[in-house]
Amino acid sequence: MSTCKPLATPLPAKYPTDPYLQTPFAQPDLFLQLVGSLQFLTCTRPDIAFAVNKLCQHMHNPLLLHFQLLKRVLRYLKGTLEHGLFLPKTNLHLTAYSDFDWAGDQLDRKSTTGYCLFLGSALLTWSVKKQTTVARSTTEAEYRSMAAAATDIIWTRHLCEDFLISLPPTELFCDNVSAMSIACNPIFHARTKHIEIDHHFIRDSIQAKHISVQHISTLDQPTDIFTKSLSSNRLATLRDKLMVLPTISLRDGDRATTSTTKQLTISSASTSRSKLQTAPAPLLL
Repeated sequence: MSTCKPLATPLPAKYPTDPYLQTPFAQPDLFLQLVGSLQFLTCTRPDIAFAVNKLCQHMHNPLLLHFQLLKRVLRYLKGTLEHGLFLPKTNLHLTAYSDFDWAGDQLDRKSTTGYCLFLGSALLTWSVKKQTTVARSTTEAEYRSMAAAATDIIWTRHLCEDFLISLPPTELFCDNVSAMSIACNPIFHARTKHIEIDHHFIRDSIQAKHISVQHISTLDQPTDIFTKSLSSNRLATLRDKLMVLPTISLRDGDRATTSTTKQLTISSASTSRSKLQTAPAPLLL
């Protein structure tokens, strides 16, 4: 794969439908080894978290299709070898974003939960996980995603309290108005009877002023990268929002600085030499 052609996205928009790709992969140990390595890589490359999550769901019985998708992820990494998670110096303001992909799994129709937390402009934590039960509506799927994000928010706030960092209510952004209504309205019983009780703790978090639910446009939602396959332009935009940027080599910078200094020294020396040649000769008394 070192000489492969790079690709702009880790997963295709539509999976190939060739029947030959539905046969079992002959080297499942190789598949497990490669996917396990990619799991460690997601610690600094959140842009491949969704693709790796999809591959991990088939580790028990990988098919040729899944190995083809794995090679596609490697080809994407080949073109983005210099990218990494950048952690800038920023303010201590915690914000969170949650999103979902309703019934995105073609086999069991379960939804995918995705959320991320930012401390200022730095990406602090993120998660991609397939929901355990089938959601009957987009509202339920989004509400479950918000509850999962709220759990991580509460834990992070407790950690900040241990460091004596006081935080205002954490803003949780989502793009589903109905889910926001369920979270903020405890008397909205008619449409929430089928949702598990443990997900309603987000209401208590809102009333305790730990979380403040806010609406965000779908176009501005950075967690789309954790829930579905995206086009190359959309992926690049969200990747920049997550601060996954090309790394800067200090050695390259030193070499560039050194070469620039040499050029300046040579030019200044040549200028001084030309001045000496054109200067009038001194008078001898």
